[in-house]
Amino acid sequence: MANIKPRVRIPRKAKAGEVVEIKSLIEHKMETGQRKGKDGNKIPRKIINRFECKFEGDLVFASDWHPAISANPYLAFHMRAEKTGEFEFKWIEDGGAEYVKKAKMTVS
Repeated sequence: MANIKPRVRIPRKAKAGEVVEIKSLIEHKMETGQRKGKDGNKIPRKIINRFECKFEGDLVFASDWHPAISANPYLAFHMRAEKTGEFEFKWIEDGGAEYVKKAKMTVS
């Protein structure tokens, strides 16, 4: 699948104890395996089936996804900013392909 692009939006700076919103989106067709192509054959399933977000190596949010998730899935969640560190966002596709994006947040 060509041109899969993960995006994230986090505050670059936060105050200690502040609740921040974390936003993520990945450009992905999320092919369910139910549609037929122009040739009449089913298009094979290829979806993002797992999303994980780690902060400084600790898992802070995870979600298992199924074929009902829309194309280009968007996800937002909140967490309390406790310390400066790096987020690692990971989207895992059927077949094991992984798409990773990292972002840093400074806490004062």
